[in-house]
Amino acid sequence: MKKLRTIGFDADDTLWHNERFFHLTQQRFAELLRDYAEPEHLDARLLDAERRNIGHYGFGVKGFTLSMIETAIDVTDGKVPASVISQLLEAGRDMLDHPMEILPHAREAVEAVCGGHHLVLITKGDLLHQERKLAQSGLGELFDAVEIVSDKVPATYARIFETKPGGAEAAMMVGNSMKSDVRPAIEIGSWGVFVPHDLAWDLEHAEPPLSPRFHTLNNLSELADLVAQIG
Repeated sequence: MKKLRTIGFDADDTLWHNERFFHLTQQRFAELLRDYAEPEHLDARLLDAERRNIGHYGFGVKGFTLSMIETAIDVTDGKVPASVISQLLEAGRDMLDHPMEILPHAREAVEAVCGGHHLVLITKGDLLHQERKLAQSGLGELFDAVEIVSDKVPATYARIFETKPGGAEAAMMVGNSMKSDVRPAIEIGSWGVFVPHDLAWDLEHAEPPLSPRFHTLNNLSELADLVAQIG
């Protein structure tokens, strides 16, 4: 019997670009608020707001936009011009409307393992936005299941993998976040595969786990060989 029967894939910055649009918008945010705060100070205040607001707004563009507005009000002592608020709302809409861009090797990697394994896309963020990106990617037909979740913690993976072939012990999670993709999967007994991306959100950083089920790949082109080695 195969050791590995289910493979979970993260979406944002694993299969398609995501963080680059947050970085570009944050640069625009700094430019709009340049008369009120230095970029480094503004970035720190925005990160604090995002950290506070995750529990209220969840992950994704909408929560990020609201956190920018909150930070703008904060650093200007409530004097932020309405025109700036309007431009921040426009920036958020631009992010939601931006065309999805597949990462190199993504389609080939998914196609290489889809025939012999149960594939599930596991992503967090705004439901409508994630559904739209998946539709634009053209990858949806390769997955046996899609899970858009509010957060990625061990209980999330346990719930998903327990209903898949072989359960958690025969499952693998592939993603670019040590905190959200790798460590929670390892904790429930699955394999965790880290595929680093050039850009990473500060709140997704975590130390690598000490586990024989932890693997790091340079990019997704190496996934099929790893899957074959595990068997």
